[in-house]
Amino acid sequence: MNSDFYDKLESRDAMTRSLTLQMELPRQIQHAKDNSPAYRELLKDVTAGEIVSLEALAGLPLTRKADLIERQRQSMPFGGLATGNPGQMKRVYSSPGPIYEPEGDQADYWRMARAMYAAGFREGDLIHNTFSYHFTPAGFMMESGAHAIGCGVFAAGIGQTEQQIAAIADLQPTGYAGTPSFLKIILEKAAESGVDCSSIKRALVSGEALPPSLRELLEANGMTVRQCYATADVGLIAYETDALDGLIVDENIVLELVTPGTGNPVAEGEVGEIVVTSFSPVYPLVRFATGDLSKVLPGESPCGRTNMRIAGWMGRADQTTKIKGLFVHPEQVAEVVDRHSEIAKARLVVSSENNNDVMTLLCEIDETSTEGLADRIAQSIRDVCKLRGEVELTSTGSLANDGKVIDDVRTYE
Repeated sequence: MNSDFYDKLESRDAMTRSLTLQMELPRQIQHAKDNSPAYRELLKDVTAGEIVSLEALAGLPLTRKADLIERQRQSMPFGGLATGNPGQMKRVYSSPGPIYEPEGDQADYWRMARAMYAAGFREGDLIHNTFSYHFTPAGFMMESGAHAIGCGVFAAGIGQTEQQIAAIADLQPTGYAGTPSFLKIILEKAAESGVDCSSIKRALVSGEALPPSLRELLEANGMTVRQCYATADVGLIAYETDALDGLIVDENIVLELVTPGTGNPVAEGEVGEIVVTSFSPVYPLVRFATGDLSKVLPGESPCGRTNMRIAGWMGRADQTTKIKGLFVHPEQVAEVVDRHSEIAKARLVVSSENNNDVMTLLCEIDETSTEGLADRIAQSIRDVCKLRGEVELTSTGSLANDGKVIDDVRTYE
């Protein structure tokens, strides 16, 4: 297996990694208390010097992603969790919710270079980056990692498929960064148009699931496809290597798995909610509960990297879900419903067709006249969620009385 690592941190022994944690963790806890108004209050009774292990860390309160919207409403723009104001940040982003995220001025702020290196990108590669540069940080996340390696980037962004394949044909990039479903669309459009996109030999995908069938389809085009798991809040969390045996946890975070709805660590091998402590100087999130589910895999990776491995994304601990790389929250479904008095009850069903995400809003309707209503609701979905969605109007009482607002029925076999 390839032993060419991004740096020496990836092959540290367990003792060295543990000793480093004992030094860095209390320092970061103290930094958060001293410089973040929210953590000054949340951790007021915590002695930072005592937080020297995962066991000690598990006693601290969680900061939930699902709570960020309300926390930020009360204290704009970062909910008191950042260590500076917006004018001190390199950039400020807005994810659906809205949730505002800061970017510090550190090189490779989101630490994406490690995942890109594991995916095979090297100095001198040109990467066709199709993640969005608008509002959300995904485009800049990949770009900063590419620059840290020494790669050039074509800032393609999303959409405009014909222009995308024309740029690939002209510029001959060796790498792709984006969602796997959009890479599939690009390759299909190129094949239909007779455009050669065979220069792309490596892809790092994220933002949505990568089922085996889709990986096989993409790799049939002569490229290797690796995936990573990252969020706008904490950056890179875990990444795939050539071993294809789960995702290696990034070296610059602390990852825990807890029982959903609690802060308690799960038993070994059990599925739990991913909780991350970040060492970011400007956004020092402590025990940040992502809402995503996974489990720890036993043993070390045969690739030679020694950090913990997780199984990858295994669903959501709450009803928030990720569709085409963007989170959709129950609160957004409620906002769509509030815009249309005709809707008595609604449920957003998320499914997959030909490896593409599809979301359909099922609406129980009281009114007898529904002319044009589905189109108006569909426009509200686009306005609120920034995604296209189908609308199905149903009769009153047709939806199950089980409390679900978002029903994710996608499977990844």
